[in-house]
Amino acid sequence: MSRQIEEELLLFNFRSYGRGTGRSDQTHLTPAQAQLVTRTAARTPEVMVKVLSSGAGSSKAVQRHIDYIGRNGEVELLTDEGDALTGKGSASTIPEDWNLDLQEAGAKNTLGAGRRQTPPRLVHKLVFSMPAGTSPQRVLSAAQMFCREEFALKHRYIMALHTDEPHPHVHVVLKAVSEQGRRLNIKKATLQEWRAKFAAHLREQGVAANATPRRFRDQPVRATPHAVLRQRAREPLATPPGRERALLSPGSPPLRVKDRELYTRT
Repeated sequence: MSRQIEEELLLFNFRSYGRGTGRSDQTHLTPAQAQLVTRTAARTPEVMVKVLSSGAGSSKAVQRHIDYIGRNGEVELLTDEGDALTGKGSASTIPEDWNLDLQEAGAKNTLGAGRRQTPPRLVHKLVFSMPAGTSPQRVLSAAQMFCREEFALKHRYIMALHTDEPHPHVHVVLKAVSEQGRRLNIKKATLQEWRAKFAAHLREQGVAANATPRRFRDQPVRATPHAVLRQRAREPLATPPGRERALLSPGSPPLRVKDRELYTRT
């Protein structure tokens, strides 16, 4: 990790700043930290790096996801070895090349027959994204540089650029177990470090990009769960019954006390 990234991440470690150890770098911002604060104050576009949770426990599920990000051959797939795969079925050998079937079989033997434990992830499904208006090719270039720097000769991966939505984004399928046999566990601190590195690569491409936690931008830390959003979308808007609808229609006189109480009770 570069010194600049370390300094940016240290700025978000509020506990370290509150311990009062007497270090001078805890009372004065470094140039990298000052630049980060300036970008945040200027509302520089924030990068997004997220992990998709489902469909990573079997080689068939991994193949389906690879087919999805490649749009069944219509979108170019880029591998960690520098190959560009196009056409339907061009990436059909990826699970076998990555030995995912062997890992899946080994996991089943470890869990045993009839056990209900969730099998370990064979891959991590990542998405690197920027707001609408950002150059898609620069987003792709930044994602490629990040993956080469972070995973080359360690974790196998394949990626695809999607431009079918206003915000350009890159899907990355990353093998969870490295070539050295070490499993990658992604934590919140890992994601924040990846966001900072991805933003740095975008800035090298001439794209204004920032990577700060939500609490640093005075935004809610926890987003509304997707299940709650879907439930709200399914719920029809309540229509007031006859008398209440008349009382609330445009041009109606102000509610009297008893009318207000009636509407409140209903």
